[in-house]
Amino acid sequence: MNKDFAFGKDNFIWLGISIAFVVVGFVLLSGAGSPDGIAFNPEIFNKQRIVVAPIIIMIGYLLMIYAILKRNGANPKNNNE
Repeated sequence: MNKDFAFGKDNFIWLGISIAFVVVGFVLLSGAGSPDGIAFNPEIFNKQRIVVAPIIIMIGYLLMIYAILKRNGANPKNNNE
């Protein structure tokens, strides 16, 4: 019995990598809060939160699109045997 899946092993690997990129990007985006919880912390405007984290998140989403659209490495012909 031959089962044809929409995604192959490579697709799931790329999906896992892309999810890891998105999670790391959101962790970098969050950062630390203010020390006393009330005062304004100007560290929310540092380069990590404004530039690096959004770029990593976008790379993760682009990799996710690639993982979904990537063709399976198996034979694309449908054998009804």
